[in-house]
Amino acid sequence: MSSYPFTRRQAAALVWAAFAVAPAARAAARPTIAVVPVDVRPLLESSGEPTAGWVARALPGALAAALSGSGQSGPVSVRIDNVILGPNTGGVGPAGSSPDQMIGEVSRGGVTSPLRATSYYYPNPADNVMIEQSNHRRVVQLCQVFADWVARGY
Repeated sequence: MSSYPFTRRQAAALVWAAFAVAPAARAAARPTIAVVPVDVRPLLESSGEPTAGWVARALPGALAAALSGSGQSGPVSVRIDNVILGPNTGGVGPAGSSPDQMIGEVSRGGVTSPLRATSYYYPNPADNVMIEQSNHRRVVQLCQVFADWVARGY
């Protein structure tokens, strides 16, 4: 009879169970942010629809995911003033790309800071016939970049 409390098979099962539960436990320990208020009224005045609507739908989720992923919690609110999309034909960015920008403010803990996020659009010939879909993808990409900068604390 063995003096060990577990057989090798039972010990292996316990180790595998620990590895399976560990990521879930780490994820549960992270704070989750359900909703981040995003004010797009200034954007609605400057850019109109559909840009303001795209930002209003994409940015809150991107912010919640980025902030939760970085382990941050606490009240955060965002105001988007402007979205500037570069030309669809290419531009002066890296490798002929067009720089796109999202300009706004982030309020966290009573402190409001300006934030400008930039992403780059690389022209695609198919985008010339589907400009609205192309611009939607560009705005969603800008929302993700903006959210990442917010999560980094800038």
